[in-house]
Amino acid sequence: MASASEGRATTCRPRRDLPGRPPRDGYGVYVYPNSFFRYEGEWRGGKKHGRGKLLFKDGSYYEGDFVDGEITGEGCQHWALTGNTYTGQFVLGEPQGHGVMKYQAGGHYEGELFHGLREGHGCLVDADGQVYWGSFHDNKRHGQGRMIFRNGDEYEGNWVRDQRQGHGMLRLMDGSTYEGQWHSGVFSGQGSMAHCSGVIYRGMWINGHPMAQATRIVILGPEVMDTAQGSSLTLTVQLQRDNGEVAMSEDGRELEISAGVRYVQLPAYSEVSFFRVDDGLGQTPIQTPFGFQCISYPLSSPESGGPEPRAALESASADSPFPEGDPGGLPAWRHKPSCPGNRRRAEQGCVQFSDVRLGPPPPGYHAVLFLEGLREVGSRPRGQDHGGTMPIAQGPPGGSRLDGVATAEPAAEAFPGEYVLMIRDVTTPPFLGHTLPTAFKHLRVLARGAGQQPHVPREDPKALS
Repeated sequence: MASASEGRATTCRPRRDLPGRPPRDGYGVYVYPNSFFRYEGEWRGGKKHGRGKLLFKDGSYYEGDFVDGEITGEGCQHWALTGNTYTGQFVLGEPQGHGVMKYQAGGHYEGELFHGLREGHGCLVDADGQVYWGSFHDNKRHGQGRMIFRNGDEYEGNWVRDQRQGHGMLRLMDGSTYEGQWHSGVFSGQGSMAHCSGVIYRGMWINGHPMAQATRIVILGPEVMDTAQGSSLTLTVQLQRDNGEVAMSEDGRELEISAGVRYVQLPAYSEVSFFRVDDGLGQTPIQTPFGFQCISYPLSSPESGGPEPRAALESASADSPFPEGDPGGLPAWRHKPSCPGNRRRAEQGCVQFSDVRLGPPPPGYHAVLFLEGLREVGSRPRGQDHGGTMPIAQGPPGGSRLDGVATAEPAAEAFPGEYVLMIRDVTTPPFLGHTLPTAFKHLRVLARGAGQQPHVPREDPKALS
């Protein structure tokens, strides 16, 4: 700190110092000619030397060591303009070395400084309570460091000019983790994320987004799948990217299989069998991509506690992909669940649902057979009986029966007709906030012994009469 050549000086004891000059040695008070500085402390050879306090007219001050007129050594400085206070080492009037800076806006820094700036290793706590331990350069986080953010997330890795850049690991409060490359504070480059939902993605990231992420669910197989009444089938499902490739970089997405049956409201005099659904069930039709709506229909499961259709049991050895049994004599389907609203997790973008089987009509679904024109329909050539479809319809208000119809006995298995299988993304919480669209597959259940041409089951009119 430069000394003024003229000014007023007072000492604790009489001195021989010339009037208007700073004290020569010992302890004294000196007010500089510009009246902006006032020093009180030790002197040596006419210079501030030792312990002293320098006050500024704007309210700032420094108190600590002086060497040959300069602020050097240990001390404390307060800046009135910013409200910041620094305690620590000084060199030639600037904070340099190790010290603690307390900020008026909140927070503090403890560590190394150079020319008044954070430089080297230190710990910074900001006004929001976020904490950083690590390297600094030019007052910015730079190099290796660890930071705990306000929301509890924690990052450890490389920094470049206050940005996460290079290699690092992020641990989120929800349990998700990311380890890999960063650029400008976001995931960029090769990296792996283990999401709290159970999804794991390993691959390239661009601007915080996975480059090879799945965007759709695809059920493999023909456009319309045919299955025999009472039998089971296996579905192979892929998670695909926009370009149609399998999203092999992704594991653990949770998918759920469900079913629906075609929903149609038919006139009272119809020649087609359908279900009358009780008004109290409140079924909401689901729009399908096949040009019709469906309502939910149960899938049968050996482990769900419901009755297993006899035909399904008889054909289990032929239709099931599992071994026929084990040394204990139990069927294989009792050891591996089928599809009770079943869920599977994807592995390398693929899922397989085995032993998928439609269950019997649930309570409230009443099969109705129209007798009007039944003989004429039965006498038509094959293929002209409405394609063998069995749509769903609601009965009239109040549950009254339609004229000329008879209610069928409860079925032990699904009737032949048109159904829909649906695969939903039920990953919770959604991976990166995005849920994949539901996939649909058109399923036709063929009557037993009908070959590839499904038909609607009809009862003998004489028996009904």
